[in-house]
Amino acid sequence: MKVKTKVGGSSPKAKKFGKGKGRLGDKKRLHTIGRKRFCRLCVDKANAVDYKDTKRLEAFITERGKMLSSRLSGNCAKHQRIIAEAITKARFVSLMPYTR
Repeated sequence: MKVKTKVGGSSPKAKKFGKGKGRLGDKKRLHTIGRKRFCRLCVDKANAVDYKDTKRLEAFITERGKMLSSRLSGNCAKHQRIIAEAITKARFVSLMPYTR
């Protein structure tokens, strides 16, 4: 009677998730090329963002009603928190929709 023992990484998972370049090996470099984003609120020197100013806040919302991340909008961390709070307040008071 033979007993099969596992020697080495011969399983399909070992081949799929093995060492070396992954599926995204070269694709990561393609996303780094582009224009540097800047914080629009820092440029305007606006410290206060009013939740009643829906025209300004709509620039930071997608078509589906989701908030844009700071990576996409280019906001600094300080202003991203202020904008997120203003959007939340505007939604609560029904000035802006939760979804579109």
